[in-house]
Amino acid sequence: MDTMKLFMAIPDRINFLQLGRYGCFSEQTYRNLFEHETFDWFAFNGSIISKHLTGKRKAIAIDPSYIPKSGKKTPWIGYFWSGCAGEYKRGLEIMGIGVIDIDNHECMTLGSIQTPDCKTLDNMDKNLVDWYSSYLISRKDKLQSISRTVVADAFFSKETFITPMCENDFHVIRRFRNDVVLYYPTLEKKTGKRGHPKWFDGRIDFANLDLTRCKEYEVNKGKLYGLRVYAKAFKRYVSLAIWYPMDG
Repeated sequence: MDTMKLFMAIPDRINFLQLGRYGCFSEQTYRNLFEHETFDWFAFNGSIISKHLTGKRKAIAIDPSYIPKSGKKTPWIGYFWSGCAGEYKRGLEIMGIGVIDIDNHECMTLGSIQTPDCKTLDNMDKNLVDWYSSYLISRKDKLQSISRTVVADAFFSKETFITPMCENDFHVIRRFRNDVVLYYPTLEKKTGKRGHPKWFDGRIDFANLDLTRCKEYEVNKGKLYGLRVYAKAFKRYVSLAIWYPMDG
């Protein structure tokens, strides 16, 4: 509890030197505690979330974040993508995991995990996307007790992330990349003859959407359509939501 108070009270960078300066114990005591004792942040934050996020509809949100850091001894320091800089930069990365209360438009942090550097991932025989999915799957009992729906950005719009997540009973909502290839499912019926009818009726052109295949949803701004499509990269059918803003 002393450490949590310090996290909220220390005005500058938080490290062991600062904890020893502002806290009740020495710098070495805080180092020893962090090295030898573990704290279940998922359980702690989960108990707070259960009391404050009261909506019936919830989802799990994930988002990796770059943290500037220098030095040679820092574990897992490497080059990670910085969205603000628009380039890879040397430092650290954490994947934040939050819980969204859809009904009340709120979100709270459930936990976070540090991303391994490239060398460590190579030793694990994994790439970055594999590691993200494997970690979420390793915590699926806790996550799925809250929600089976995971919300992510376009970086996670990869088959190597989607397939293992779906195989472990997660539902993934993510934004597609701008170059995504999607097809309308065929409307042809089986004829009873040999062979399967064609699978698709053509590639989707978002500038000329076939509205006869879509369901329109009422929204405050713009137009929202939903339809079932085939995603070439994922080799599976997915539910697609398309939003056109009022200004085009």
